[in-house]
Amino acid sequence: MRKFRIQKLVSGTAIAAVTAMGMICHAENPIIQTKFTADPAPMMSGNTVYLYTSHDEDDARGFTMYNWMCYSTTDMANWTDHGIVAGVKEPYKTFKWADGNNAWAPQCIERKGKFYLYAPLPTKGRMAIGVAVSESPTGPFTDAIGHPLISRGNGGDYDPTIFIDNDGQAYLYWGGNGPCYYVKLNEDMVSVDGDIHVASIDFTGTPREASYTEGPWLWREENHYYLCWASRCCPEGIGYAMSDSPTGPWKCMGTIMDPNSKSSGNHPGILDYKGNSYVFGFNYALLRQTTNAHFERRSICVDLMTYNPDGTIPKVPWWSQAGPPQIGTLNPYVQTEAATICWSTGVKTEPCSEGGMDVCHIENGDYIKVKGVDFGSGAKSFDARVASATKGGKIELRLDSTNGTLVGTCKVPGTAGWQTWVTQSCKVRGAAGVHDLYLKFTGDSGSLFAFNWWKFKSRAGEVRQ
Repeated sequence: MRKFRIQKLVSGTAIAAVTAMGMICHAENPIIQTKFTADPAPMMSGNTVYLYTSHDEDDARGFTMYNWMCYSTTDMANWTDHGIVAGVKEPYKTFKWADGNNAWAPQCIERKGKFYLYAPLPTKGRMAIGVAVSESPTGPFTDAIGHPLISRGNGGDYDPTIFIDNDGQAYLYWGGNGPCYYVKLNEDMVSVDGDIHVASIDFTGTPREASYTEGPWLWREENHYYLCWASRCCPEGIGYAMSDSPTGPWKCMGTIMDPNSKSSGNHPGILDYKGNSYVFGFNYALLRQTTNAHFERRSICVDLMTYNPDGTIPKVPWWSQAGPPQIGTLNPYVQTEAATICWSTGVKTEPCSEGGMDVCHIENGDYIKVKGVDFGSGAKSFDARVASATKGGKIELRLDSTNGTLVGTCKVPGTAGWQTWVTQSCKVRGAAGVHDLYLKFTGDSGSLFAFNWWKFKSRAGEVRQ
């Protein structure tokens, strides 16, 4: 069903949460704070959104990018970190034929139970597009063909977008600094079917800031095909075109988001999920917390997007701080990864010896915010899986703010190693109903402990899946 502009922007499950809370719980932009991320590529598999990203190194000045990350959510507010899923540099070098740098904008798609990651990277000094495959959306991904899928020595061969139409035909679009190219793929998803073409886009009557630069994204909504892109640099907005065919010709309709002086770049990803449409991109908001200098350390954002009755897209304002409403609530009575975060301050993530990712570099005053946690009739205790090579610290459990109601304090001992894990418990009082949960970390100076997962136990024996 088309999402017209006049429709309510919150799905039914989210409305239930709003009723329970008396307010709308929003996400937070940028949605990832533990790393600098860019080039969002959202994909839905089952009931989960998987977000593939490129990654700017913490010390990047220009484009310093070596790997691709994956995050997931089921509520569009709390995102779980799955770490590096592929890369161009050891120990994560997926494509052995690659030069070992410039892991630029990827996109992933599912077909017949396998997941195909299309990724741009240089070989012999020129950009090419590789394809990797996995049995899981969170990887690990392996090189599917042992050589580039697209490699013409063309400097514009980057930023792939992949789309499978209703008839099963797959299309790969790509192109940086114009023009935009496309080719059909065979059903195996790792070989091309026919010649490479230039996408025909008519920009007549549209503003200069809508013109094509790079970062295309291809999708279908009912009988309309859409192609959007990072618009003329710099700054970049998000331009878009419509067509009656996945191969065009395309008519530029203007911008989904106008460029803004707060950010030199942008890069779109579009997703329908649980009755809403979302547009992803990036800004430099995390970088601006520490400097006004321009470095390529970007941060992914997301907001709601809608359609007019004629299929055109109303403009989305520049990235909000609030982000879109949360869909539903989070169940605290199942084991939750510590790297499931709505907002955080100070902490980082790393691969965990017990699998998945843990939260690390925890210091006094750092915290994790988990949005819209439904404690139901009340929690009685809290378990945390922790490790420390120092003397540890404490996890304060607070509601609705870092200085909100304290409902429990979990003591974390020294365990003689950052990956030597123990489970610590504490009593909980006063945690009932729906609240934002703040896991506030306290202790002496320096690194306190690492944090793998947490889980509450209910007074009423609730489990709730």
